[in-house]
Amino acid sequence: MKQKVSSGAKWEATVGYSRAVRSGNIIEVAGTTAVVDGEVAFAGDAYKQTQCILGIIGDALQKLGAGMQDVVRTRIYLADVRDWQAVGRAHGEMFGDIRPASTMLAVGALIHPDMLVEIEVTAIID
Repeated sequence: MKQKVSSGAKWEATVGYSRAVRSGNIIEVAGTTAVVDGEVAFAGDAYKQTQCILGIIGDALQKLGAGMQDVVRTRIYLADVRDWQAVGRAHGEMFGDIRPASTMLAVGALIHPDMLVEIEVTAIID
């Protein structure tokens, strides 16, 4: 049986996605950006956007019976590779002891010009 958590975004039904989906003991969290109440938060600050994103992801995991300690993989997408240290610092503050497998990539652009970071995660509940 699959459990789903909604992102609450107006385009969720149009695009056809959920914030997170749990199947058995595996949770996949979709690419998450720093959107709060329909607006991009912390424009120009990749560190704060990353902290915001990780909070959104943590909330989704909690709704599905997991936590950040269950994360085994993160994928980080940067609009500007020069933000890697700020984003890496925020990621390390959250996952320094957990140490999931992680990938960080610079991409051509994210969906909105104020979005600097997008993160997706996989969690496995033991």
